[in-house]
Amino acid sequence: MPPEADRSVTYVEQDGERVAALVYDPLLDDDPELIDVVAGAASVALENRRLHAEAEARLAEVRASRQRVIAAADAERRRIERNLHDGAQQRLVALALQLSLIRRRIRQDPEDAAQLVTSAGDELAASLQELRELARGIHPAALDDGVENALEALAMRAAVPTSVSCGLAEPVPEPVAFATYFVASEALANTAKYAGATSATVRVVAEHGHTVVEIADDGVGGADGRHGSGLLGLADRVAALGGSLHVVSPPGGGTVVTADIPHRRA
Repeated sequence: MPPEADRSVTYVEQDGERVAALVYDPLLDDDPELIDVVAGAASVALENRRLHAEAEARLAEVRASRQRVIAAADAERRRIERNLHDGAQQRLVALALQLSLIRRRIRQDPEDAAQLVTSAGDELAASLQELRELARGIHPAALDDGVENALEALAMRAAVPTSVSCGLAEPVPEPVAFATYFVASEALANTAKYAGATSATVRVVAEHGHTVVEIADDGVGGADGRHGSGLLGLADRVAALGGSLHVVSPPGGGTVVTADIPHRRA
């Protein structure tokens, strides 16, 4: 609304844009320094309000992220407990029973005991495999041989043909290595589940004290990093290290997930 005819106006600008207007008595035009001081104070007040709003939004985001991290940790703990109880633990109980039978029958019926030994060996092998799979989700053993080897092993297990390009000239901090691996793992899992892709790539480079990992596929696109526990969980994991996660996924144009992780928390 334009000022009344008997009023003067001075606009408050920030970054070349008008953000407010001071409307005052024309008699104050004789004191331009006062007008400048009031306009400056108004500009500072508006900037403080903007910064406060940004800080509040950031705090809310951090609180939500922290709640998701706690919820994810609780869910992961329950998953591990359930897998141990329903999988390896049950197999080991069965194995203990078989060993007890073997001990009782080994002299009375050696042939039957030999069959039980074979069965027990199969149970033991299955238990070890389940424990390896469970441990991989907690601490991928392949990371002990470096990020590149871990990603190559991940690509070999991927449901979609995946190529890996790793440009890390030296070892990265362990938390960064873990985050890099899990970002690639989750992104490739999403590719297999939802993308309908025929190929995927994983590219890792080190730039100015940051590790950047990019996972791209040629699928249907349409992924939304703001929804879905998988991508949100990745964003929280990366944010905890002071990094950022970006998802570009236009419909029909494939998906690119990029994580930028500083080697030292910002």
